[in-house]
Amino acid sequence: MNARSPFPRRWLPGARRAGITVLVCAALATTRAERRIDDYLDRLEDLLTISAHEGRARAHLSGTLELEGYRTQLPAPGVFETRDGSLLETRLTVFLDSQLGPHAYLFAQARADHGFDPGERGAELRLDEVALRLAPGPRREFNLQVGRFATVVGNWATRHLSWGNPFITAPVPYELLTGMWDTEAVRSSNMLLQWAHLRPGQSAQTTAIEKSLRLPIVWGPSYADGVMISDAFGRFRYAVEAKLGSLSSRPEAWRHSREQRHHPTFSARLLWRPDTAWQFGVSGSRGVYLREFAQDTLAAGTGRGDYRQEVVAADASYAWRHWQVWAEVFGARFTIPRVGNAETLAWYSELRYRFTPQWSGALRWNQQVYANILHRGVPTPWGQEVWRIDVAPALRLTPHTQLKFQYSLQRGDSAPRDTTRTLATQLTLRF
Repeated sequence: MNARSPFPRRWLPGARRAGITVLVCAALATTRAERRIDDYLDRLEDLLTISAHEGRARAHLSGTLELEGYRTQLPAPGVFETRDGSLLETRLTVFLDSQLGPHAYLFAQARADHGFDPGERGAELRLDEVALRLAPGPRREFNLQVGRFATVVGNWATRHLSWGNPFITAPVPYELLTGMWDTEAVRSSNMLLQWAHLRPGQSAQTTAIEKSLRLPIVWGPSYADGVMISDAFGRFRYAVEAKLGSLSSRPEAWRHSREQRHHPTFSARLLWRPDTAWQFGVSGSRGVYLREFAQDTLAAGTGRGDYRQEVVAADASYAWRHWQVWAEVFGARFTIPRVGNAETLAWYSELRYRFTPQWSGALRWNQQVYANILHRGVPTPWGQEVWRIDVAPALRLTPHTQLKFQYSLQRGDSAPRDTTRTLATQLTLRF
């Protein structure tokens, strides 16, 4: 192995297992047999569409089959869960889109995988989204939506699925775990700094267990139950939602939405589109980040409603010819009675360029910083500053198959080393 390589020799077996599997599948995708399968998938799309009542009622099934391979240095960054640094993930996603007359639209998303985030868990089948959207008035721009669906905050949730996302992993605001928990309330500044892994005294095993308790600013697309209204006026569009789960709530909590029935989260986004190339948005959210069984850990004289997550965000996107640019910035505050406010700022910017109709490349810069809290009278950051750079080339093998690679270099939140490197591959078959 070349001495200048950033990866030690022990990486090779896992990297080969993950990389060779995807590369073999990619090679198969270019054969003549695969092209015949591609023709079959084109015909299958018509077979999975049903119309009735002279086209006024219509239902369409579609989906993706994804094969992902990961190799990362330990401890694994973000929401990854792995004991040896290697992961091989398979995921089947099925979408249902139904038009029920001119004023009703029903959509659903079901997944079969090993958990919402990459990890070493058992297989499961989930219904991540199911919602009914109504346009009750004569204006089609006004919509009322009820069910389980992605948040309206920001612009990443609208493009997070594997076929449209230029990267394999989520940006830092959506997956970097902070020192906040949802299962227990913070009772002192020292406790918060320990949870954020800024104080000694915790074993590697304890740190790994605590990873399943920590929260990001936004957990992926935030598929929580709720209701949403949206409307458009000229170049502006707004959306307001009430959900049973804060932006930071974890996938497990989305399936137990009754815990937040007395503490709904309210979020809103205003979008301005001055022309066809540019879009600008501002968002805000406020909700309770503690789950129901954290009640016994609250500070005396407080309730769960005093432990709030407040988020303000801005986003922008630009598209021109072969160029696409996206950017978001999030300011988040977790209120902690008797301790103070834990505030953090995170942002990222993405750039994608299409070299040919098949080849594209993407570059993303991520960063997150933390404000100070008072610890024994001294202002102290409650988290470790993190930056990460992601590079992702992609190849559209056929109209139904896509291959992506990603290399990530992260600094911060990766003790005992200064930096963490991650390799990822993803093969997607769309039907």
